[in-house]
Amino acid sequence: MAARGSYAKGIAKRDEILTTALRVIAERGYRKTSLRELAAAVGLSQTGLLHYFGTKEDLFIEVLRKRDDVDMATYGPDANQTDVIQGILNVIRHNADVPGLVHLYTQFSAEASEASHPAHGYFQERSAYFRQIVSGAIREQQETGQLSAALDADSIALLLMASSDGLQSHWLLDDTVDMAGQISHLWEALTRA
Repeated sequence: MAARGSYAKGIAKRDEILTTALRVIAERGYRKTSLRELAAAVGLSQTGLLHYFGTKEDLFIEVLRKRDDVDMATYGPDANQTDVIQGILNVIRHNADVPGLVHLYTQFSAEASEASHPAHGYFQERSAYFRQIVSGAIREQQETGQLSAALDADSIALLLMASSDGLQSHWLLDDTVDMAGQISHLWEALTRA
């Protein structure tokens, strides 16, 4: 019975670390957040912190997964009874409030283009998952007559995701870029033409 309690405590501590890391990285930035600071924020040594994740890269991959989970629960279509496109726009608007997490995402996504990077699989899975969700939402709107059946749902989903990722990089360089406004404009151009 003690093993189950230890396991549950380990899961709870891991979740505490990820929740704390989301907050600290969002506030301080990816480059300005050290493992020592994250460990201290949850009452652990650096070695103790890495015990839960293995490597620094694995920790940051799990931070990105946690970010996706929180964003979907908070801003996704199920959270506020809105459609998938509106959910995407909600997440993009939220990203303007968490520049450190946007930087972590863009940095890791660029590095993960190499197959040997530990985050390569995460980004492949994430991309496939979100493309499926967005293309499915487009197909639903096509079935109800909201969108033209002539539209290629898979292509539009890919263009939206690529544009969103690219806009995040531009926004990090120039925070006056209205990411959500640009994606909204693209959506209208792609679907109403």
